[in-house]
Amino acid sequence: MKHRTFQGEVYQQQGDVYLNDGRENALLHFAYNHPKIERMRGNPKKVLEAIDEYARTQKSLMNIGPYKARTAAGGMRYFSLEINPEFGAVISMLVDLAGLRDIVTVVIGASSDSLKRLHSEGKLGRIDLLFLDHYKPAYTMDLKLCEELGLVGPGSVYVADNVVKPGNPPYLEYVSSTVEQKRRSSRNADRATLKGNPNLLYETEFIEGWEPSSEPDALEIARCIRVEE
Repeated sequence: MKHRTFQGEVYQQQGDVYLNDGRENALLHFAYNHPKIERMRGNPKKVLEAIDEYARTQKSLMNIGPYKARTAAGGMRYFSLEINPEFGAVISMLVDLAGLRDIVTVVIGASSDSLKRLHSEGKLGRIDLLFLDHYKPAYTMDLKLCEELGLVGPGSVYVADNVVKPGNPPYLEYVSSTVEQKRRSSRNADRATLKGNPNLLYETEFIEGWEPSSEPDALEIARCIRVEE
């Protein structure tokens, strides 16, 4: 796989510890004590710029970048699933600062449990855009769960981050498999294994990019194009 030369601003180095050391709360204080705080209120773009500024000048946290910002634009309702309640509180306050409380709901709990609960409560009937950037082994399991619950189908788009660093071969294999390959795998799986909906066919696109440290990484975009009977 070839990568172009890194261009753009280099963020703070990630290091061995890159989360849950107080930097999430520090980001919140950074945002709410920012000299441009009044411009940020009710302005999602300015809040994203502040998050990027923190990652460039303080500690590695995450990079927003142009593609991630575009994938998050234009929706009517968003659910942010977070297993850590403290992180969830930080997210909620940033959502409030951006003026998005009416369309963004932060849900605390394991992603699979939250998806099942939102579905059973009638709050989530279909997913148009699914952004995956959590525990890497859960990417495939959560996608299969969404398939089994009927939450995704033709027209649904999945954006999976970090498919190069650290990588996610099982997920890439699943979304790029043919329907026949998935049917065969489903028939051979034991009863306890999530089987998803092997009849869904995906069209994939590999978007190369870089980690904030300038190391190569990529997004995998998968679009569900049809159901094969």
